[in-house]
Amino acid sequence: MIAIVDYGAGNLRSVKKAFDHLGAQAVVTDQPEILATADKIVLPGVGHFSSLSALETNGMREALLQAASGGKPFLGICLGMQWLFEGSEECTEISGAGIFPGKCRQFPASVKSPHVGWNSLTIQKSSRLLRDIAQDSFVYYTHSFHAPLLAPTSASTEYGLLFSAAVEQENIFGVQFHPEKSGDVGLSILKNFCEVVC
Repeated sequence: MIAIVDYGAGNLRSVKKAFDHLGAQAVVTDQPEILATADKIVLPGVGHFSSLSALETNGMREALLQAASGGKPFLGICLGMQWLFEGSEECTEISGAGIFPGKCRQFPASVKSPHVGWNSLTIQKSSRLLRDIAQDSFVYYTHSFHAPLLAPTSASTEYGLLFSAAVEQENIFGVQFHPEKSGDVGLSILKNFCEVVC
């Protein structure tokens, strides 16, 4: 069973619908005990980094950290991926999980922000999450802050600069784009996550 985390800031219906389309058993929850029993966890998110403060209110942050450190397959989407880093300049009062080093930063003034629409992926290394995804495939973005490039970056995208489009480390995966809004490519990525064994 896949637990989709509800903290009031995600495209929950779209994410759930995508997993339903794939025939995966998925539930939307804001209960830590459900996360403890789930086989996999998805942390979606849209909006301001401060929205992640809601994870602090009922033990969800601790449950997410325990699941991640315990080897449970974990996928962060958009704001959920940014949470995997140390934090974001968008809201310095809220700490990220710190699973990946560095902070998310705003796009340079040379490009329009937010970055909204379709953009291509440069897949940088062999990846379980991006298995069989063609180089330069297009996916859908909507974000104003970006994650840095680092060793676990499995795909990058260029928009004013190169940033991490996807990260992967052991059982932890993150995508800055929205696979649930990225057509067949996005569904293939979610299918790969459903098939991940850690």
